[in-house]
Amino acid sequence: MHPMTIGGRTLIWGERTYVMGILNLTPDSFSGDGLLPSAPAPLPLPPENGGRRAHVPEREESERGEGRGMQQARRFLAAGADILDVGGESTRPGSQPVSAEEELRRVLPTIHAIKTEFPEALVSIDTYKALVAEEALQAGAAMINDVWGLRADPALAGVAARHKVPVVLMHNRSKPANVEVRERLGNAYLAAEYLDLLEDIKRELLELVEIARTAGIPDENIILDPGIGFGKTVSQNLELINRLDELHTLGFPILLGPSRKSFIGYTLDLPADQRLEGTAATIAIGIARGADIVRVHDVEAILRVARMADAIVRRK
Repeated sequence: MHPMTIGGRTLIWGERTYVMGILNLTPDSFSGDGLLPSAPAPLPLPPENGGRRAHVPEREESERGEGRGMQQARRFLAAGADILDVGGESTRPGSQPVSAEEELRRVLPTIHAIKTEFPEALVSIDTYKALVAEEALQAGAAMINDVWGLRADPALAGVAARHKVPVVLMHNRSKPANVEVRERLGNAYLAAEYLDLLEDIKRELLELVEIARTAGIPDENIILDPGIGFGKTVSQNLELINRLDELHTLGFPILLGPSRKSFIGYTLDLPADQRLEGTAATIAIGIARGADIVRVHDVEAILRVARMADAIVRRK
């Protein structure tokens, strides 16, 4: 595979595993790490208002999210994260979509702040909307991470091609009707029909590649994500990680994103805030099976896992 240039920096595939840190600027992340409050916090009003309390205006709520986002960005970069993946809409099974305007209100201040304080930082925008991607790239983002693989918004492929930025194409068969919701363990897919799990995923990923190529995105700007947790049962997710190396026959770098996901919770019977060890195991196996980028919440711990796994499997 050819090296990839992202924001002026060159990533050499196979040399080491690159770590992408997740910045969820949402109030409803499945993993419980959303950096926006679930509801505007109350502010005290003067006594003449009878002790009633008012809610924080949207601008102040956004500023609080930006502050939390920057705290996390600083921590991730200090630990050694290679890429910061900034998202403003939850992608958990069964979540409700938000407008492009709301998504931009959530993500743009943090992207601006990151690029102001850390001009060399590599920022990815986690979105499937062309308008959000366009504004985020102008603000300093250098790649697009699309959970729908350019299928949700036909204009997104053109944005990526015009800006000449890499794009992550994720396999996704999500269907809300097939989601089981458990308060403690999160949402998981119960029924996901595949004739042959790996062959079906490979074929559908290549269909996404053709969409990208048709729009003018060159192969050297394409990263594939098998879509752990998206339209796959617990058993299928486990099998997919164990057979991840089979996707390398497609000839593209592979991004793996198992962090804190419900298949780990269902396997270990643990809620999202207790899935670090389970995530670490999936990352170690994923690297052994050829993952090039790992997308994670717990950057500090998983960086150590990645370095140790690299020392074992990438010895020269």
